[in-house]
Amino acid sequence: MTGPEPLLFLDAEDLPRASGRPGGGPPPGRPERKPPWFKVRATMGPNYLEMKRLMRGLRLHTVCEEALCPNIFECWEERTGTFMILGDVCTRRCAFCAVASGRPGGRVDWDEPRRLAEAARHLGLRHIVITSVARDDLPDGGASLFAACIRLCREYVPGCSVEVLVPDFRGSLEALRTVMEARPDVFNHNVETVPRLYRRVRPSARYERSLEMLRRAKEMAPSVPTKAGLMVGLGESWDELLQTMRDIRAAGVDIITIGQYLRPTHGERHLPVVRYYTPQEFESLRWEALAMGFPVAECGPLVRSSYHARRAVSALQPDAPASS
Repeated sequence: MTGPEPLLFLDAEDLPRASGRPGGGPPPGRPERKPPWFKVRATMGPNYLEMKRLMRGLRLHTVCEEALCPNIFECWEERTGTFMILGDVCTRRCAFCAVASGRPGGRVDWDEPRRLAEAARHLGLRHIVITSVARDDLPDGGASLFAACIRLCREYVPGCSVEVLVPDFRGSLEALRTVMEARPDVFNHNVETVPRLYRRVRPSARYERSLEMLRRAKEMAPSVPTKAGLMVGLGESWDELLQTMRDIRAAGVDIITIGQYLRPTHGERHLPVVRYYTPQEFESLRWEALAMGFPVAECGPLVRSSYHARRAVSALQPDAPASS
């Protein structure tokens, strides 16, 4: 290859589009397609290739790869990424997620925090996002490994801000406290969808439990910004979406991210896209969020929880040291 190779990531045939039929989804047997604004031009440049090589060499997982994120080329070329700890097998089986599900069997790689911190130092990261699969097989849901990652990243890369995107730990306040006592720079927990759709979209999760996690995190560390994400296009109404945003804001959340749900596969496990929101609708959602009092709102078709994560932190604390 003589230079960066341009390509279109997730071409039109790879993901569905709304058909306008009542109940959503195309007629059986008809190929699903997505709107033109999902054409993402990307390049596999030198930074992207180095990031990929480093992840393999240190045996690290990224949600960028595991969740088939459409922003991987842009973020990796800018040397930012979301690291996924605690393995690549989730104990839950959410109907929107591309990550493999199964039984990890209680296994934990306690050397993973060191390798992750080494990667952050090697890449010279200024902001790192750490997430995980759900590990309901562990007594603390993996909270102690999150805490170890936060502390070692601070030790290995002074000045690097650390954001954590955690599962719900099955509502364990003790596990939540373990994470918050390590003082992340941003605490993130995704609500994902409106309460009416929880049983279908997140069968092992509870809407009120997620809101309670966000409330308690803010109570435990009032100075730590909290963040939550939503997907749209799963069949929610506009009014339901606005009410969910109000509930999230009432839980004290500072940063909200809203992006389009994209079906990972066409298998029975994953829900079809009911509707694609337009860029104009996402802009309306951003203005609604700001009017509700969210200091920062990232809303767009390809927005994901960690997209422009460092920008959001800078917007909230433009003059603060990264690890204050």
